[in-house]
Amino acid sequence: MEYASEYMMLRRECESARCLLCYQAPCSAACPSGIDISGLIRSLRFENQSGAIRKKGASCGFCQAPCMNACLRKKIDRPVDIRTIVMELPEDRREEAEKADLTVHSMGITFENPFLLSSSIVGSNYEMVAKAFDMGWAGVAFKTIGMFVPEETSPRFSALSKESNPFLGLKNIEQISDHSLEENMDFIRRLKKDYPTKIILASIMGRNEQEWTYLARKMEEAGADAIECNFSCPHMSGSGLGSDVGTQPDLVARYTAAVRKGTRLPILAKMTPNITNMELPAEAAVEAGADGLAAINTIKSVMNVDLHSFVSAPAVTGKSSVGGYSGKAVKPIALRFIQDLRKDPKLAGAAISGMGGIETWRDAAEFIALGCETVQVTTAVMQYGYRIIDDLKDGLAEYLASEGFHSVEELVGRAIPNLVPTDELDRHSVAYPAFHSSKCISCGRCYISCFDGGHQAIHLSPVTGKAGMDPGKCVGCELCLLVCPVGAISEGKRRREVRQKAG
Repeated sequence: MEYASEYMMLRRECESARCLLCYQAPCSAACPSGIDISGLIRSLRFENQSGAIRKKGASCGFCQAPCMNACLRKKIDRPVDIRTIVMELPEDRREEAEKADLTVHSMGITFENPFLLSSSIVGSNYEMVAKAFDMGWAGVAFKTIGMFVPEETSPRFSALSKESNPFLGLKNIEQISDHSLEENMDFIRRLKKDYPTKIILASIMGRNEQEWTYLARKMEEAGADAIECNFSCPHMSGSGLGSDVGTQPDLVARYTAAVRKGTRLPILAKMTPNITNMELPAEAAVEAGADGLAAINTIKSVMNVDLHSFVSAPAVTGKSSVGGYSGKAVKPIALRFIQDLRKDPKLAGAAISGMGGIETWRDAAEFIALGCETVQVTTAVMQYGYRIIDDLKDGLAEYLASEGFHSVEELVGRAIPNLVPTDELDRHSVAYPAFHSSKCISCGRCYISCFDGGHQAIHLSPVTGKAGMDPGKCVGCELCLLVCPVGAISEGKRRREVRQKAG
């Protein structure tokens, strides 16, 4: 029974991943019961199964599935199997549970939830930010404002794909706001007037100390709640800008002090990952007056090389340049820098706003567990839209309640004690894999990976083709768990062992 449940979950995940997540999805419009089919599938895509179950209701699944006939995926290959997705969802038998409080207090500011738009194209004018606020985002780090309007390229984005995922990572060569200082100040004034409880972090970038001071003063006049100093954009076309600043602690200190001279508002210093020790410029920023840190900005990257034209992407009249890499693929790098900052005793009192690969509530919860009070999102919004906020909030609140947390703030930093130096890890026990033959489909993926990339510790039955382990060769690396496509291998009981050193 447990295997059947796991198999159905895997099938739901695979099938929901085929959904195009259409705008004004025709599947929802075709549902005779008025169920938001597209919203249900979107909840599954963003790891919010409880939300999907609630959207299902009691009447779905007992018709001829006109939603599938309306599905636009059929224009590519075949419709998404909505009937299977819906029918195999568990029934909602739970009583309405009390949700956890998503309110966050950071730097003296109250955020209604921890989810902010990060400084980028997704928060660059009044209409865009107003729409995001209406949909439930708590705030925005407004697109970086300067004393000049940059000239942009066309195109300016390219994406890294893998297998069925067309948007594993994103490279951009976009610069700061393409609106004037006066226009941006007007956007901020109007937003604060119309949305007084929403939070606006005004991201700024100066070219010298005088500009940093002036911009900070102007952002406070416009009504911003805090200042975010962009010390980290990796592709500004000019010296002394962006990550050229963030890698130099003395320059970070000077510019932070200049910003503090111009404002009484809380200051966040946005850090660059294009550095080995982020703590050094972060310490310099805090010592010079910053109240918090934002990390990480995008990573310097070359996306690819076209092997016919030998041009990288995005190609601008046959040329490209180093740009900023973001998206799901950078999350492990972002989390590493977040824990570096949070474990630095000199930064103990600094707030952290985390970003880098956040798509789902689970991603966000991981950043919070490593010490972030708030999180910022761009690339996922560029791909899926502001609407992801529904499952971000719903999923996080559901998770917190299920784990016995009453608020987001109880989760902050919970994972920090469990990240230790490598020489403190237990090296005297082994967790051997456990093989479940009832789940094995005899694909041999574990055998190939173990033989060619492991310790040749897996054999296949000559009769059934199912996998088994040679305990004399297995070292418990658990590569096989990672490659099994159906969950037929799990971590077994950990055993104490003292291994003889080779030689």
